[in-house]
Amino acid sequence: MLGDYTWSVIEKESECLAQRFQAVSKNVANANTPGYARHNVSFEDQLREVMEQGRHLHMTVTDPGHIPSHPLKIKDVHAADVKIMDEQYRLDLNNVDPEREMAVLAETRMMYTGFMRIAANKLTTLKSVIAGR
Repeated sequence: MLGDYTWSVIEKESECLAQRFQAVSKNVANANTPGYARHNVSFEDQLREVMEQGRHLHMTVTDPGHIPSHPLKIKDVHAADVKIMDEQYRLDLNNVDPEREMAVLAETRMMYTGFMRIAANKLTTLKSVIAGR
C-alpha cells in the first residue's frame, strides 16, 4: 500500500481534518474569552489542485530556487490555520459563534467518516484480492 495514491489522499485528508478538529475545539473553548479571534483551517483548495494536476498544464520547476506555481505532490499540501480578525460577533471583540462552530464540527465529522469508509472499502477490496476471490 506504500505509494498508493488513494491512501496518500486519505492520509493527508485525515491529517488536515484533525487540525480542523483542534481549531474548532479551541474556538469553542474560548467562546467566552474577550478579544479572542476564531481560527479557520482550510486545505481543500490545495488538495483539489494537486488531485486535478493532470488536467492542467503547469510550469516545470527545473531549479530548487524556482517558485512552484502550485503544490507538486500531496505531501506538499498543508492545512492553513488562519486567524479570522475582521469579523465581529460580540461587543467584547470575540467573534466565535457557537452555532457556527458546531456546524463546522458536524461537517468535519461527516467528512472524516466518509474518508474512513473509503479506507475501509479499499481494505475490503485488498483483502478480497489477497484471498483470491
